[in-house]
Amino acid sequence: MEKVLKDLKPGEEGVVKRVGGDGAVRRRLFDMGVTPGAPVKMRKVAPLGDPMEVTLRGYELTLRKNEAENVLVEMQDKA
Repeated sequence: MEKVLKDLKPGEEGVVKRVGGDGAVRRRLFDMGVTPGAPVKMRKVAPLGDPMEVTLRGYELTLRKNEAENVLVEMQDKA
């Protein structure tokens, strides 16, 4: 199942499938390590939903909601 990164709830995890957005936003996400194939886990979401904190490539990363809506994530099956 695929979800947009901004729609993940704390504790949910998956793998980055695709990064969209315009040139500047897409480049910023790539520079931060948000690339296809990278495992990602939602850590915390601020009370109003912005910003959100994820674990990516072993470090904590804080993203704005408008950045996170450009990232498509393949959800991990809870087995």
